[in-house]
Amino acid sequence: MKIALAQFNATVGDLDGNAARLLELARQTAQSGGTLLLAPELALCGYPPEDLALRSDFYAENARVLRTLAAQLPAGLALVLGHPLQEGENRYNAASALRDGAIIATYRKQKLPNHTVFDEVRTFNPGNQAALFEHAGVRFGLNICADIWEPGAAVQAREAGAEVLLVLNASPFHMDKQQERHEVARQRIAECGLPLLYVNLVGGQDELVFDGASFALDDQGALAAQFPAFAEGLYWVDLEAGTPAGDISELPETEAMVYQALVLGVRDYVAKNGFPGVLLGLSGGIDSALTLVVAVDAIGAENVQAMMMPSEFTASISLEDAEALADNLKVIYDVQPIKRMYDSFLEELSDEFENLPFDQTEENIQARIRGVLLMALSNKFGQLVLTTGNKSEMASGYATLYGDMAGGFAVLKDVPKTLVWRLSRYRNSLGPVIPERIINRPPSAELRADQCDQDSLPPYEVLDAIMERYVERDLSPHDIIAEGFDEASVRMVITLIDRSEYKRRQSPPGIRITARGFGRDRRYPITNKYRAPY
Repeated sequence: MKIALAQFNATVGDLDGNAARLLELARQTAQSGGTLLLAPELALCGYPPEDLALRSDFYAENARVLRTLAAQLPAGLALVLGHPLQEGENRYNAASALRDGAIIATYRKQKLPNHTVFDEVRTFNPGNQAALFEHAGVRFGLNICADIWEPGAAVQAREAGAEVLLVLNASPFHMDKQQERHEVARQRIAECGLPLLYVNLVGGQDELVFDGASFALDDQGALAAQFPAFAEGLYWVDLEAGTPAGDISELPETEAMVYQALVLGVRDYVAKNGFPGVLLGLSGGIDSALTLVVAVDAIGAENVQAMMMPSEFTASISLEDAEALADNLKVIYDVQPIKRMYDSFLEELSDEFENLPFDQTEENIQARIRGVLLMALSNKFGQLVLTTGNKSEMASGYATLYGDMAGGFAVLKDVPKTLVWRLSRYRNSLGPVIPERIINRPPSAELRADQCDQDSLPPYEVLDAIMERYVERDLSPHDIIAEGFDEASVRMVITLIDRSEYKRRQSPPGIRITARGFGRDRRYPITNKYRAPY
């Protein structure tokens, strides 16, 4: 049997559009000799639907589109796809097998994840029964994503008579995620003894990026097929005597995977929300440089505008490097000095600020002037403003509300500073576009004379290591210190993280690439007096 796995890029809420594309994939499958097409979790409505899945009209429309799709499929072809389902007062994350105009089996997801970015307990009820369908003489069982992350559902499918397990997924990317998927799939195979076909969604949805990377394992857990990451399309598995076989693609290294995730996240956020292009402030520093390169790779130089907004504190090499980068990438590039506007602000505030020293106030005024300029252009011409701050800055509060945080999408929001450097070097290995001086130069916000990030922060290698342990792994200060970190540095970083929640809550959404980003999977109260003991 020739089975197609659709690494499908769904758009949340575009029911008719998603169905039309699934129908085209079904026709391509039939034309290529396939008889079974497997599509991802909630492919019909997109994932995650969030509180759309609390609306009865949403379920009714999904049911209408599902019936229409079933009636249009090529004769003899079976399509298995995910969709929301309402039955009375109960609402399910479901998967159905469609064939010859009918729904021949429906499975209701049993294990509803309620951790990190997942919130399915809020919107769905759990199912409790296996679902099988027979096709071309083979009995297929269905599981959905989290069903294979815990024991139970896979064994239940085997006990009901399944010979092959089909797993529909909307599993978002983070670094090293594929290793986890293979491991849990092998654990279920060890319990149920069934070969497994795993299809995953691909594409960007707000903060999440789905990487595809679908695969198949035989009944011993050996890899029988591995399909590319971040690539839409049909991928083929041959099933003979219950044993799957297909192409095995080598997945990229970490930096390449993260870079592709950022590019796909920007491309889909811009396209799915209908923006004509993007706009960002270019500083001559590494964060804005990497953001610009990602944007160009995502949507093309002709759709990207960069603006350099120098102040009296901007070094000449920053101007030179920003211009060189813009020239390398062939983007629309403008220079708008802010000195006159800055002087005007200081003049207006001179009475209030009389006899007071220059401090963070004057620094932030510069950042906010830049934010106003970018948002004015966005309002006038419709481009999406990309912010350029990284995760280390979001953690430590080293960013200005309504200044460099002003914008609609934060490309590097979950990318630590040390990874920014690695990604920049990786991108230059594909073609040298970022001037080496930008990568090698000590980072500075350039909001006062001779400023350097390390005037206010620990070295980024230290900051990022402490941040990873405290934010992503929830280690206590005591545990972090026990790993050999200096207590003063630990206290400083954790204090900065704890007191900056109010800023992060007001930041734009950004692409998640770690196991725990500053977004939907980390929800701390803003008003919060708890401080972890040392």
